[in-house]
Amino acid sequence: MSSEPIAEESPFKGETGLRRIWNAFGYSLSGLRAAYINEDAFRQECWLAAVLIPVALAVPVSGAARAMMIGSVLLVLIVELLNSAIEAAIDRISLDRHRLSKRAKDIGSAAVLIALFNVLGTWSLVLIS
Repeated sequence: MSSEPIAEESPFKGETGLRRIWNAFGYSLSGLRAAYINEDAFRQECWLAAVLIPVALAVPVSGAARAMMIGSVLLVLIVELLNSAIEAAIDRISLDRHRLSKRAKDIGSAAVLIALFNVLGTWSLVLIS
């Protein structure tokens, strides 16, 4: 017998099948709404996406290049959502200043910065070539 304790599953997990998918969709929409309302950076990046995605659709490039341009913009939104989730979890744990909390938040911010550089690089390479 193993001496490891058995991890309990979340009491919030209970739905299965199509009901679970429908609930997950609702939670995702709630998360997008919460990020848009509460996170200035996410809101700004949404507006940037609202400009860049139509531009990517209008530029005369190959389908693969267009997909890379749009994908790089969507990646920024994804990374920003993850960064915001990390920040919210850290703040939920404690609002006290701690070097590990700062490190986690700084690393999340660095990930967003790299995603933004990726947009710049992808768009530059596609539009220059």
